[in-house]
Amino acid sequence: MIVVTGAAGFIGSNLAHRLAAEGRDLLLVDHPLTPAKCANFAGLSRFRFLDHERFLAALGTEVREAEAVFHLGACSSTTETNWDYLARNNVGYTRTLWEWCAKTGCPFLYASSAATYGDGSRGFDDRTPPTELTPLNLYGKSKNDFDVWALAEVAAGRPQPPRWAGLKFFNVYGPREPHKGRMASVVYQTWKQVKATGGMALFRSTDPAYGDGGQLRDFVCVADNVEHLLWLWRGPAPSGIYNSGTGTPRTFFDLAKAVFVALGRDPNIRFVDMPADLAGKYQNFTKADTTKLRAAGYDRPPTALEDGVRATVAWLEANAG
Repeated sequence: MIVVTGAAGFIGSNLAHRLAAEGRDLLLVDHPLTPAKCANFAGLSRFRFLDHERFLAALGTEVREAEAVFHLGACSSTTETNWDYLARNNVGYTRTLWEWCAKTGCPFLYASSAATYGDGSRGFDDRTPPTELTPLNLYGKSKNDFDVWALAEVAAGRPQPPRWAGLKFFNVYGPREPHKGRMASVVYQTWKQVKATGGMALFRSTDPAYGDGGQLRDFVCVADNVEHLLWLWRGPAPSGIYNSGTGTPRTFFDLAKAVFVALGRDPNIRFVDMPADLAGKYQNFTKADTTKLRAAGYDRPPTALEDGVRATVAWLEANAG
């Protein structure tokens, strides 16, 4: 049995579908399901579901062992302001799973985030100690706090899972994210706006170093994130924290244009002011340094942006139109 938390969410549901295609027995964990998130289970037949609180209570009783725990569940809102909630849900919950995996000898793979890198002034290198990073928002802080804790546990020689990896996911896009609403990728936002209005509004730049639409992000297809997760579980890489991105930043304009092309339309892009709750907390540039992952032996090339967008738009047209 393999456990996937956040299994009705974006990355979690894509991982669940991949594991199900391999014939794996799955225990899927998430918050109480909404109709929008339930749609991400469409096509899955062999799984058991537990609410995230029930799952935590079941550790050691109903759930005594697992082949692996993929912990992708978290509050992922970059505008969340309730630190007590984030500390409990994103940090404390993850500690509990780490300790259970250490006790039972279960591999543990969890979602960190590129948000831990903050404004990027220290770069985007997964070899940088998390204690030297300053995230721009509380969500990023919660992810960084767990990374700090995990590395401190290892350094102190305290029990750890026999194999573990924290993945710093960059700007992920792909199938099964319509439920995320405002927090969904710009691929989905563009597709949705184009279908509704024929055009797309991108945020104006607030940094003179970047033109409107010229902000650069490491846009990574969710299929690549799933490959990274599975390879770090099965492969020869040492335990640790790894970037999960492409290593090639592209502009928001490139991304939006690719959606129009995938839809067979001419680009119709305008610019609007950035919302006040994002000003000062917005990453204008991200680029995953993938040296560590490549040095560990991972050699699969990343999905090209235009190919990933084309596949995502095809999925949206078939499933969310």
